[in-house]
Amino acid sequence: MFAYLERLARRSLRLFFTLVKVMLPIMVVVQIGQWLGWVEVLGRGFEPVMGLLNLPAQAAIIWIAGVFVGVYGALAALVGLAGSLDMTAGQFSALAAMILFAHNLPVEQAIVRRAGASFWATAALRLGAAVLYGGAVSWISRATGWLSEPMSFEWLRTSGMAGDPAALGVGEWLRGTLSSLALTFVVILALLMLLDLLERSGITAALTRALTPVLRWSGLAPEVAPVTMLGVLLGLSYGGALIIEEAQRQNFSARTRFLALSWLSLSHSLIEDTVLLMAVGANGWIVLLGRVLLTLVVVAVLARLWRPDPAPLRQTAG
Repeated sequence: MFAYLERLARRSLRLFFTLVKVMLPIMVVVQIGQWLGWVEVLGRGFEPVMGLLNLPAQAAIIWIAGVFVGVYGALAALVGLAGSLDMTAGQFSALAAMILFAHNLPVEQAIVRRAGASFWATAALRLGAAVLYGGAVSWISRATGWLSEPMSFEWLRTSGMAGDPAALGVGEWLRGTLSSLALTFVVILALLMLLDLLERSGITAALTRALTPVLRWSGLAPEVAPVTMLGVLLGLSYGGALIIEEAQRQNFSARTRFLALSWLSLSHSLIEDTVLLMAVGANGWIVLLGRVLLTLVVVAVLARLWRPDPAPLRQTAG
């Protein structure tokens, strides 16, 4: 028990410093942008593009933060813009799915390249899937009225940051930001404890075994499916490292590595990142089931377009 509490304390400290390092700079930039009017100018610039996806202009700022920094970066931008965001549950679920499909590209796609797939091809795959899926979800939600209830993100900002973000004083903003970081820390720590419980109870291993045949059905070679599934559940960095190790040991073909890494690029860290955005308000059917189904279809199509090389014919002496 003591060893568990000690490990949890170390993990909590790492999480806290990660939040401060990743989220705080973005929250500062967003707030300065609101004071100087830059957010409004950027919003007007992105409005035509985001309108095609049936999303508000500010959603572009949140997604861009996610694309270059990661899920925590997108969350920081969301906190900074919470007071001015006008979104339905369907629109936010679409944005959350876009973040999950395409986030932290500079770092994660560098890992993919190191594991043996093209940086640019897999990055384009993630961005394309994010835009097409996010737009489809948002427009379907609007057309059908599904998830049309308005979202409120004021709870992320705490009472000290209520009102017009551009009118906040420095002291108010600092107090509110620290409170928001503390709230985010508590939520994420609870999720990490849940992940640890799932791993210790064997549920994560059972999920891996259950879903591995699904990966094989999509066209992945049997020998790479188990390590890919671990990355799908736990994260691209972990899965990429496993594929690098297995590729060196088993000499995977270029096709095998590309398909496995395409799976990982489109759907990874299914538990932690997904549950985090669901805790903020995203719909689980959209950000989990729909994302996995689209990944399954995309990888299956890629597998059928890139067929395995035919086995060489053996020559017999005659």
